[in-house]
Amino acid sequence: QVHFVESGGGSVQAGGFVRLFCVVSGSTSDINRIGWYRQAPGMERELVAVINSGGTTNVADSVKGRFSISRGNTQNTVSLEIYSLKPDDTAVYFCHIRTQGVDFWGQGTQVTVSS
Repeated sequence: QVHFVESGGGSVQAGGFVRLFCVVSGSTSDINRIGWYRQAPGMERELVAVINSGGTTNVADSVKGRFSISRGNTQNTVSLEIYSLKPDDTAVYFCHIRTQGVDFWGQGTQVTVSS
C-alpha cells in the first residue's frame, strides 16, 4: 500500500504564491516517478510536473516558468512551488508516484485562486 500526506493548499489571491508538499510512505522502495497532477472543476486530471527516476522533469507547457518542482531530502518527498498564481490554477492538486509500473495518487489538496 501507498500512503500520501499532502499539505500546503489553500485560498490565495491572484499573483500570489503557494507551496505544496507531499510525503509518500508504504511500498515506495522503487519510485520511478514522483510529482503532481491537478484537476480543475469539470476538467480531466492533468499532469502538472513530475520528476523521473533519472532526475529529469516533465512540466506542462501551460505552467512552465511559474511552477517549480523539487524533491525533498528523501526520495519519497516532493514539493511544488507555484508563482504568479492565476484563477485558472484553481484545482485540486494530487501528489503522484509511479512505482513498479503502477500509478498512485494522493487524496489531493485544494488550491483556490481569487481574482
